[in-house]
This record gives sequence, structure tokens and C-alpha cells, in this order.
Amino acid sequence: MVRPALRSRSLRRVQRRTPGGRTVTHYSKKFASPPRSAITGEPIQGVGKRAKAERGGFRAPSRPYGGYVSHKVLERALRLAVRS
Repeated sequence: MVRPALRSRSLRRVQRRTPGGRTVTHYSKKFASPPRSAITGEPIQGVGKRAKAERGGFRAPSRPYGGYVSHKVLERALRLAVRS
């Protein structure tokens, strides 16, 4: 049995084969996925890859809708706003 700290399901479990032929379980921390655009689903530029996991959160980009939509979506929306 592993130590009690590793028994929680909040840790990622990976099966590894040792040189001796045994299969053992390695436990590693799960990382948050990168923040994604609410419209297109692509990762947002200007925000770290692991923004949620960083201590103290993250600072969203200072552009309009920064941290919510990607720069491509914002560019498209601004073009449509100017044209109409």
C-alpha cells in the first residue's frame, strides 16, 4: 500500500514498466489546461500555459475582453464594428 498522501484521486496515476519487469504506479500532479477562448476554443495568447496552477492566479491581458476571447476573435469583432 502506498502512503496515505498518494491515495487520493487528485493525483495522476501512470503505469510504468521497470527494468526488472515489474509494473509500478507513478503518481504525479495534474496540471490545469491552458485558458481557452469562449468562442473558438483555441488557447488565449498572453496568458501562461498553466495560469490556474500558478500561485496567486494570473493577470489577464489588458485588451478588451482579455482573458475571455482570443486575439483573433477580438480582431474580427473590431473589424465588423468599424465597418458597420
